Amino acid sequence: MHMRMCELQFRLRPYSKRELAMLYFPYLENPMSAVKKLRRTMLFCKPLMEELRQTGYLDRCNYFSRRQVGIIVKYLCEP
Repeated sequence: MHMRMCELQFRLRPYSKRELAMLYFPYLENPMSAVKKLRRTMLFCKPLMEELRQTGYLDRCNYFSRRQVGIIVKYLCEP
């Protein structure tokens, strides 16, 4: 199966919260709305938040490390 040119394969790498949120919620035009929705989605998944906190994750951080993105994808699937 060939991927269309407009489809990009998700890469496991560090992301800003805004960038990752927009990948998960591209239909939201306002990036801050996407960040808030991602945050609410993450908070709803207690195991995800517990595992993120073990990596040193703090809500006020503006970036997710590669490891943190891997944890998010583990629980929320790829965007």
